[in-house]
Amino acid sequence: MAKKEESKDLMENPEVIAERLEGAEHWIEQHPKIVFGILGAIILVVGGYFGFRYWVGTQEAQAQKDMFQAIRYFEGDSLNLAVNGDGNNLGFLQIIDDYRFTQASKLANFYVGAIYLKQGKFKPSILYLEDFSSTDLLVQARAYSLIGDAHMELKEYDDAAKFYMKAADYKANKFFSPTYLMKAALAYEKLNQNDKAKEAYQQIIDQYWNSSEYQNARKYKARLESNS
Repeated sequence: MAKKEESKDLMENPEVIAERLEGAEHWIEQHPKIVFGILGAIILVVGGYFGFRYWVGTQEAQAQKDMFQAIRYFEGDSLNLAVNGDGNNLGFLQIIDDYRFTQASKLANFYVGAIYLKQGKFKPSILYLEDFSSTDLLVQARAYSLIGDAHMELKEYDDAAKFYMKAADYKANKFFSPTYLMKAALAYEKLNQNDKAKEAYQQIIDQYWNSSEYQNARKYKARLESNS
């Protein structure tokens, strides 16, 4: 009750407010080093934050510029040059090391993972693809699918199915989700988990009836049902 009365006085009585302010001013006068220390710390934190944001922005622009040739090598199927550079232009690995906090560095992880998968380096491929992250509708789901492909090559079918389902469920859409569901169903069949395979096929049948995978999903589900 006393606290409520004190709060009421503080809200309604200008003299009480004035006394509190005078007390605060007196404390500040008595402890200037503490006050300036706190203010200095705040300025350092705020300045550091905006300075870091500016630095990352300049790094991003330079990283995108430096990665241009590596992307061209990737598109031209010159995979080793894309990964390691050509002596004059940086490869994706150097982009990752030199521009660690940028989106370009994240994207370089995707490229390296995709290249290593093509080259049969499945475990390194998984590591680089797992270091990639994006909110993009297509690329993140594609990364999950590629991780699934690497696990399939390693005969790690349980992990493959998990990542194929992640790919299918990531911002699900009629263009790519049916493909990832078909891959997941195949991984489940490899595991002899036919019920889960049928569920994946059924999801295509129910949700993606206008996709190119629809007829195969019906056929493969019927085959599993006839064998059970």
